[in-house]
Amino acid sequence: MAAVLSALDEGRAPERPVLRAAVRALLATLAERAPGRSVEVRVPPYGAVQCVPGPRHTRGTPPNTVEMDPQTWVLLATGRLDWERAVTEGRVRASGARADLSAYLPLELE
Repeated sequence: MAAVLSALDEGRAPERPVLRAAVRALLATLAERAPGRSVEVRVPPYGAVQCVPGPRHTRGTPPNTVEMDPQTWVLLATGRLDWERAVTEGRVRASGARADLSAYLPLELE
């Protein structure tokens, strides 16, 4: 995580394997802290999780989806970017009544 944040702070692109590992670790943490299957959070090309309590979705495109690029996800999850700002700037695409993740972000990392 430190290598990814350092690269982003310096305006550099993080190395792909390091960025992939960070994205997946943060997605797993979100799924653990907000268990459920009502929202699908997608961070292509590295991963996706279902999370947030509520009605379970099992087929087709979920009605509650959140999608963003890997750098935006890392910044949101670590508190370096605010949810509302990311949505307003178009860095996050969120649809559905449960797609607001602001109550779960930033993730408190151990």
